[in-house]
Amino acid sequence: MKLPSLSLHHHHHLSTPFHPAPRFTRTPDAPLAVRMSLRDDGPSIAVVGVTGAVGQEFLSVLSDRDFPYKSIKLLASKRSAGKKVTYENRDYTVEELTEDSFDDIDIALFSAGGSISKKFGPIAVDKGTIVVDNSSAFRMDDGVPLVIPEVNPEAMDGIKVKSGKGALIANPNCSTIICLMAATPLHRRAKVTRMVVSTYQAASGAGAAAMEELELQTREVLEGKQPTCNIFKTQYAFNLFSHNAPVLSNGYNEEEMKLVKETRKIWNNNTVKVTATCIRVPVMRAHAESVNLQFETPLDEDTAREILKNAPGVVVIDDREANNFPTPLVVSNKDDVAVGRIRQDVSQDGNYGLDIFVCGDQIRKGAALNAVQIAEMLL
Repeated sequence: MKLPSLSLHHHHHLSTPFHPAPRFTRTPDAPLAVRMSLRDDGPSIAVVGVTGAVGQEFLSVLSDRDFPYKSIKLLASKRSAGKKVTYENRDYTVEELTEDSFDDIDIALFSAGGSISKKFGPIAVDKGTIVVDNSSAFRMDDGVPLVIPEVNPEAMDGIKVKSGKGALIANPNCSTIICLMAATPLHRRAKVTRMVVSTYQAASGAGAAAMEELELQTREVLEGKQPTCNIFKTQYAFNLFSHNAPVLSNGYNEEEMKLVKETRKIWNNNTVKVTATCIRVPVMRAHAESVNLQFETPLDEDTAREILKNAPGVVVIDDREANNFPTPLVVSNKDDVAVGRIRQDVSQDGNYGLDIFVCGDQIRKGAALNAVQIAEMLL
């Protein structure tokens, strides 16, 4: 995706704006100095694609988590160079990404699309930088760890800042991260043999420009105008459509095959059967997924619920009486992935199948938060 051209200071009238949460939301009463993570012993950081939806969220997450840094460099396309961005009460100027951008950079967080990652990722690694890449460019490469910290941290064993060695680490696809946050704890207990995933994916997965188009179209349709379809060729407001990733010769689109291949790599299991149908729904920023699991050994729903209640990064919302379950709005701007509708699959005999419904913020755990968590493991 090209970097969307968005002004970093305009405000939307949405109930859940996609701009970064206010800085320092975690400890508003602490003195400012305490929350500043500028430290001489911290790593030097570069954020590539800083003006995009995920790039903006990188800054928000780094600040929320008090990520230590001795310097931070904000990089984007030539078009965005010169823009001013305030981070932790200091003003920075966005610089154009070039081959010289990574001299003396310890960690680079990339979210500027696959072609940028393919070109500049290896250049950064050659200079000793550890690259955490949010694109799909390197995910399936042998030797490149594909990491969800709560799921397979061991995949990046031995990669550390200050070792002097550059490295590439891939952030999985947002749908895969959100799915596996909930499926993995159950898989550890009863071994998933087959998984069927149906996704309900938000506009945020296609970037800030897509979110703006959904908002614009919604206004246009309500006013009786023809909707503007620049990002997607189909009307998005009050509609849904098959995910816009290219369709392959087997009839699956690329997004669906990412779920298949990435699950196998992350679980280090080439026999697990995975099938997926990925749909774009007119939701601003969080993905929902219906996940059907088939197990090797029996697992009843009460045990599954207990396992999920104790799983890191997961919150259970599963109130049948009130018909209250996870929704994209509830998880928007939240770190945790919500899971509910935990129930026995009546189409399978015994306790060999479960259905769950999962929601996660695509920009946060689906992208920026996961990448920053990876970066934290490098320190």
